[in-house]
Amino acid sequence: MNKNIIYLAGGCFWGVEGYFQKIDGVVDTEVGYANGKTDKTNYHAVKLTDHAETLKVTYDSDIISLEDLLVHYFRLINPTSINKQGNDRGRQYRTGIYSEDDTTRNRIQLSLDKLQERYDEPIAIENEVVNNYVKAEDYHQDYLLKNPLGYCHVNLKRAEDPLSDDELALKADPEDIEKLYR
Repeated sequence: MNKNIIYLAGGCFWGVEGYFQKIDGVVDTEVGYANGKTDKTNYHAVKLTDHAETLKVTYDSDIISLEDLLVHYFRLINPTSINKQGNDRGRQYRTGIYSEDDTTRNRIQLSLDKLQERYDEPIAIENEVVNNYVKAEDYHQDYLLKNPLGYCHVNLKRAEDPLSDDELALKADPEDIEKLYR
């Protein structure tokens, strides 16, 4: 197994987690708060600490690539929306992709550049190295598994749909990815 970690902020973390739990190659999910101003926060303090609701995704890159995960992520969000997804409003619901190193951040940027080509307005997805990640409270973990009728702005059934050719066109070119590792 070739384990890797990526952090995805896409609005309410319950739906983002519910979606990625259905993706083959995702081996673990954990909801939390990322890229705020402090190293401590909780659900009631995120407005003050400026953390984003974020899903920590552990995946097996022998089964699913980072680029395929990003295409799935792009399905879930409105990439031009600032500080809101679905009915959720506020900076804690901003979109962002957070990685643990600059090489991965550069890989992510290749896919974001492809996504931007499809929009006239600028995409509003942060692409940063993760900092100040805090695991969310236990009642938030696996929320939609424990509360199947809970609120979710994400269409979880889309996880069962194969990626279309149009969606796969958002993947970074393998040659450009290879250049990052030279």
